[in-house]
Amino acid sequence: MSEYRVFETRQFQRDLREIARAGAGRIEEKLRRAVYPQLRRCPHFGPGIRKLRGYEPDTRRVRIGSWRFFHQVDDERRIVFMIAAAHRGSAY
Repeated sequence: MSEYRVFETRQFQRDLREIARAGAGRIEEKLRRAVYPQLRRCPHFGPGIRKLRGYEPDTRRVRIGSWRFFHQVDDERRIVFMIAAAHRGSAY
């Protein structure tokens, strides 16, 4: 079975820049080193991954400390779309 590809939307990239400006640049490193490999293998389940209720289309989030990273999965094309990132206080 082939791996999923991870695609970052423009909004997600803007959010990452804001996180870096907030002094949490190490979060981006952990995202790319630990989270992306997990999402490539199995984007539906894993450490810190939860399905959000009431979101259409289906949306999941990955938690890294106080930060939340939101993604949607296209199983047919095997793509994970990273759509947004936010601090937990303003994420929901």
